[in-house]
Amino acid sequence: MRNGPVSTPPRVLPPNDPRQYDDLAGEWWRPDGAFAMLHWLARSRAALVPPATRPDALLVDLGCGAGLLAPHLAGKGYRHVGVDLTRSALVQAAAHGVTVVNGDATAVPLVDGCADVVAAGELLEHVPDWRRVVAEACRLLRPGGLLVLDTLNDTALARLVAVRIGERLPTVPRGIHDPRLFVDARELVAECARHGVHLRIRGIRPSLRGTLAWLVRRARGRPSGTVDGRQPRIKPTRSVAVLYQGHGVRHG
Repeated sequence: MRNGPVSTPPRVLPPNDPRQYDDLAGEWWRPDGAFAMLHWLARSRAALVPPATRPDALLVDLGCGAGLLAPHLAGKGYRHVGVDLTRSALVQAAAHGVTVVNGDATAVPLVDGCADVVAAGELLEHVPDWRRVVAEACRLLRPGGLLVLDTLNDTALARLVAVRIGERLPTVPRGIHDPRLFVDARELVAECARHGVHLRIRGIRPSLRGTLAWLVRRARGRPSGTVDGRQPRIKPTRSVAVLYQGHGVRHG
């Protein structure tokens, strides 16, 4: 009988388990990898961030992952501080110029009112208590500071599109979402208002033509090559029923 090497099957983790990001650590900066859509969203989110208006302006990036926002902030004049639980992602974020903090987005070790901008991209639908994250984001903002975010709505359509359909496409890893954590848009607006931020929201989606072309190139083994090269754009849409983006200024 011939004995060969025993292969170890991939571990099966519960939906939304943070350990998935360690397993997928090599995917962050692959333009056609499992996190490709996060690059498209990062570019769209960064477009909401104006150039800094004062020296030493600080942008705090909650749930920064491997720092995908960094290339799109270049030249805007911010010190980019990224907060995340996943150490393997933070190593990569630091390599892209982000000052990293290994910590929880509900208890960030930074002082009140320190940030000119707080970004929370694709984070709220991954945390057990999104209201605590919103409270922390608003605490970090200085008066006049800007909150920018994007997340998934708590609707049947979002669960269908993001989980049942989306997680069967190469743009979204299987089991990366727990639909029980999706964030009702009206509740999010109300919660931000409680903390002094008037949040304006709009629906967003990847461009259909660009996404189809990207999928075809990927299937043919012809990757884009760079993060920005021939990538689909995120476009505004009337409906906030699936994916939506918000921005608002802290008053007081």
